[in-house]
Amino acid sequence: MIIGLTGGIASGKSTIANRLIKKGYTVIDADLAARKVVEPNQEAYRKIIDQFGSEIVAEDGTIDRAKLGSIIFTSETERKKLNSIVHPAVRKEMLEQKEMAIHEGRKTVFLDIPLLFESKLQWMVDKIIVVYVQEDIQLKRLMERNQYTAEEAQARISSQAPLYEKKMQADAVIDNSGTMEQSFLQLEQLLIQWKSVP
Repeated sequence: MIIGLTGGIASGKSTIANRLIKKGYTVIDADLAARKVVEPNQEAYRKIIDQFGSEIVAEDGTIDRAKLGSIIFTSETERKKLNSIVHPAVRKEMLEQKEMAIHEGRKTVFLDIPLLFESKLQWMVDKIIVVYVQEDIQLKRLMERNQYTAEEAQARISSQAPLYEKKMQADAVIDNSGTMEQSFLQLEQLLIQWKSVP
């Protein structure tokens, strides 16, 4: 079974993903795949520099994520340009990793995709778990975690589809508004219910 794991920024999705890894599950992380495909000498890296210019390249030759972020978080058009380069490369990378895991005999593979719904990637998975958190808690956690102002945090939250919308499209929801233990308990019950084994 291929299970999509998604949520929103600062919803606690990574905490759930790390718990699954500890339990022996294969979790293929879209963010890690996205970092890999934009490394120097990768095809997507060259396309991004052609599109956004050499001023986004850091001294060590990598893409300066902060500089690129400041361009794309304030402009929908620029964000779409970046996504049209990065998303296909990430999908290819993730599908290759998934095939490898299945080949190695894995029974359940999790695809950790923050923008699963926004990128219309439901076709890649059999079931979807949304890690949900109330928006006021999400805002507070993001401000604390990244030292953002309320405006900066809100801009990043608003760049994604609202969590209550994602919740309605999920096969299962883990409500992460409470304690970590409560979230882990919900995860355990779900794995038993779906008869999921690594």
